[in-house]
Amino acid sequence: MSAPELIRIVSRDSPMALAQVERVRAELTALHPGTATEVVPVKTTGDKWLGDLSLVEGKGAFTKEVDAALLAGEADLAVHCVKDVPADRPLPAGTTFAAFLQRDDIRDALIHPGGLTLDRLPEGTRIGTSSVRRIAQLAASHPHLECVPFRGNANRRLEKLAAGEADALLLAAAGLERIGRTDVITEILSPETMCPPIGAGVLALQCREDDTALIDAVSGLGDPDTYRETTAERMFLHVLQGHCNSPIAGYATARPNGDLSLRACVFTPDGKTVLNAHEWAGLLSPADLGASVALALLRQGARDLIDSIAH
Repeated sequence: MSAPELIRIVSRDSPMALAQVERVRAELTALHPGTATEVVPVKTTGDKWLGDLSLVEGKGAFTKEVDAALLAGEADLAVHCVKDVPADRPLPAGTTFAAFLQRDDIRDALIHPGGLTLDRLPEGTRIGTSSVRRIAQLAASHPHLECVPFRGNANRRLEKLAAGEADALLLAAAGLERIGRTDVITEILSPETMCPPIGAGVLALQCREDDTALIDAVSGLGDPDTYRETTAERMFLHVLQGHCNSPIAGYATARPNGDLSLRACVFTPDGKTVLNAHEWAGLLSPADLGASVALALLRQGARDLIDSIAH
């Protein structure tokens, strides 16, 4: 089936989101040279509100307006960071994921103007982050460090760091790569040191369900291993039913031989309780692996832990 002549792509209007769209446009042009693309940028609630996300219904704060433009027919294709798309509820009715692009780096990066690595930061160092996932893990592994609330896009956070509002910063390595700022990275943290968010480094292409010609046209951009990893991670989160103040982390790994594993954690915000699970899929489907790891954590008490956190 031939691709449409014009594909209108909707996305958040942040520099990083627009850089992600450029990647999609380039891959679409390579796959379908005769197809033109047009960008429809929108400002989301999460971009406009710089306070605590849980106060503006944190889930979907970076996706609702994008979804609305897609459903209203103002655009044909939406580009999302999978980590921003709620996994505990279905996609908006009438929409579907058409492809998950090949995964970027899932790790977090430390930025320290003095060049110190995480383990060398002195007591009382102020780390700029509003991520409950990062805050809980730092509380568990580096309790002598202090987290200060930091919101805004990556460029804005780097400006706040330069202005002295924090001593160091944690950002996604993939995001810094997308905006061309890997020069500021002091240290890339291993997933064992800082377990990533569900869906880290994955871009999803979302279409209207009835737009079969477009779904067929863009599905060729999908990466099979990323699909398997993301399916396992999102089912894990779906079964766990966390909320936006729940420190939950995890990542699946598809091996070249076809093996798939999922490692995941649930924390209390103070980092004093950490629940861990790690399983291999074996004969299980990716979705069943995600459900199995979630059930392993629920058996350890994850439900009470999550429900005890104010939200």
